[in-house]
Amino acid sequence: MRILILLFSAFTLTIAHAQQGNWQAQLHREDGNNIAFTFEWKTENGKQVWYIKNAAEKLRVSNIVASGDSFFVQMPVFESQFRLVYRNKNLSGLWIKRGAVKSQQLPFSASPGSERFAANGKAQKNISGRWAVSFSGNGAGEISVGEFVQKGNLVTGTILNASGDYRYLEGIVTKDSLLLSAFDGGHAFIFKAHINSDSSITDGHFFSGAAGKQTWTAIKNNNAKVQEETVAMHVKPGEDRLDFSFKDIDGKQVSINDHRFKNKVVIVQLMGSWCPNCMDETAFLSDYYNRNKQRGVEVIALAYEYTTDWGRSIKSLKKFQQNFTVQYPILNTEVAVTDSLRTQKTLPQLTDIKSYPSSIIIDKKGKIRKLETNFNGPATGKYYTIYKKEFEATVNDLLKEN
Repeated sequence: MRILILLFSAFTLTIAHAQQGNWQAQLHREDGNNIAFTFEWKTENGKQVWYIKNAAEKLRVSNIVASGDSFFVQMPVFESQFRLVYRNKNLSGLWIKRGAVKSQQLPFSASPGSERFAANGKAQKNISGRWAVSFSGNGAGEISVGEFVQKGNLVTGTILNASGDYRYLEGIVTKDSLLLSAFDGGHAFIFKAHINSDSSITDGHFFSGAAGKQTWTAIKNNNAKVQEETVAMHVKPGEDRLDFSFKDIDGKQVSINDHRFKNKVVIVQLMGSWCPNCMDETAFLSDYYNRNKQRGVEVIALAYEYTTDWGRSIKSLKKFQQNFTVQYPILNTEVAVTDSLRTQKTLPQLTDIKSYPSSIIIDKKGKIRKLETNFNGPATGKYYTIYKKEFEATVNDLLKEN
């Protein structure tokens, strides 16, 4: 028995050593529009670790369990995992992501390599700059904003819309074709398009997850703006303060009327553990709170999860809490994000919640002073910088009030 254990350990170590380095991965859609991404496989302190790469982001994945030639890889955030087999110096298996009703599954494969996409020729066009992007299925005239940086064949950037951004996109321009993709465990995207000129993109196709599909076009426009009113949230007439009480992830009842929040500037974060943009906002708010809580600032997160299953929701929310070292309370509303009455059941003082994440800023007297529905994450570059400056200016002004 001891000899068998030693042989098994040696076999696992041999595989682990062979896997070190850069990998090119694909999620295989039935329509052939595979979603490509790259990751680096390393050993840190004797543990297997992945770093999934999307432009400037390196997403660390450390929950990797090996059993012979099989691997189980759990993403650090979201209900998302890989079940894989390592054979002939390649990986194959499934990516599984749980949803509100059913799980999504896509076949997965990966092989050693560092190229996300292979360029078939030099870039004939340069798409660097700001673009007005139109997607099929959106409301008439609804515009998203693309921000891209191109150096040679390589392109990075993101697309912003009223409800958030597409996070870190990375890809190439090869001849007159554009390819961009992203994978973070929640988002699984690929964009394809034809570049007519340095100011026109046509014949665009956007593929999301296992079956999502839209067409898109874009025109370069330095003045393009997102129409924020489409997801705006408002305070109802005659209302000026919130009144809620929910259990936190440890089962303790927490109310906005608790003494802890009296005479404080309070940020109420509306989020869900399924939401990639909420991941970025949670990272920002956690850091902000840790640096400013002594100044009289409090934060409360209200979570709207896929289901009302307490155990499932808490498991996912605790991953958020641990991954971003969240010190402020995260409350489970026990109202599903898909519930059409979610606002009336939780925050009846407001008009409909349309976008996640959103936030509500409350002054020291307990009155609602600002509703924010257009969080721009770090992938948006200057937009993220502007967001942080405006957020901090708002809180600083409220802290100065008596």
